[in-house]
Amino acid sequence: MGTSLKPENTGLPAPRLPDPDHADCRGVASVLSRVGDKWSVFVIMMLSDGPKRFNELKRMINGISQRMLTLTLRGLERDGLVTRTIFPTIPPRVDYELTDLGRGLQQPVKALGEWAIDHLIQIETARTKFDQRKDS
Repeated sequence: MGTSLKPENTGLPAPRLPDPDHADCRGVASVLSRVGDKWSVFVIMMLSDGPKRFNELKRMINGISQRMLTLTLRGLERDGLVTRTIFPTIPPRVDYELTDLGRGLQQPVKALGEWAIDHLIQIETARTKFDQRKDS
């Protein structure tokens, strides 16, 4: 009696290789998470009519904190959607502006916003019905 060192479960399945048809899912998901973020949408909308300064954006976007605006602008700049221009004045002036790539997002973002406004009542009604069913 004792412990057997003989391997018994050797029929393990081979590790699955990534499906080449889904190789770009992570990349697309990361882009959509940036573009779909509520603060990014607001920043893109506010910059659609030209460059803005940081405090101007902060005043225009109700409810955004200074930290969240900073993080959002950095992320949009990193993704090539926004440029940051520093003017050598005292104090330094910094403007944020959409790049060509960022301007390409204006139409889809506007369409999504308009769709949300047009269907808000229907969505709120559906949520209420769902919540009432769930509570019963």
